[in-house]
Amino acid sequence: MIIKIIALGKIKEKFLKDGIDEFMKRLSPYASVEIIELPALEIRDENLTQKVLEQEGEKILSHIKPQSYVITMEIKGKMLSSEELAEKIKELTNDGTGEIIFIIGSSCGISPIVSERANFKLSMSKMTFLHQFARLLLVEQIYRAFKIIRGETYHK
Repeated sequence: MIIKIIALGKIKEKFLKDGIDEFMKRLSPYASVEIIELPALEIRDENLTQKVLEQEGEKILSHIKPQSYVITMEIKGKMLSSEELAEKIKELTNDGTGEIIFIIGSSCGISPIVSERANFKLSMSKMTFLHQFARLLLVEQIYRAFKIIRGETYHK
């Protein structure tokens, strides 16, 4: 299974980078996981937000193959428990899906064209998180999902 995380914006805080690196290392026995970090576009005029989202969306879509299964991280997406996420990944693997792509948008959100491309829309919470935190939470939950799938212990 190949898993890619496409995320807009850089991780600036060392503690977040360290956490992400730790979970990426832990994930290596389970799956090939890659983070594709794309630069977020700066918005100098709030009236240009939609245009920026479109440009970001085009950049994101250029990294997606037609056969990839795309999961966007969206506030209005479906909330899953850790066990349900594990089941989703297991089902996709059993169905022969070769690549799952998770997408974390910028502080402006996610482009409508990317949202339309999604096979599944996932929400982490009703709360809003910094995008950098969302990346750490996502890699931890992917790691937890593989531990659950394999029946291995991990903190509850």
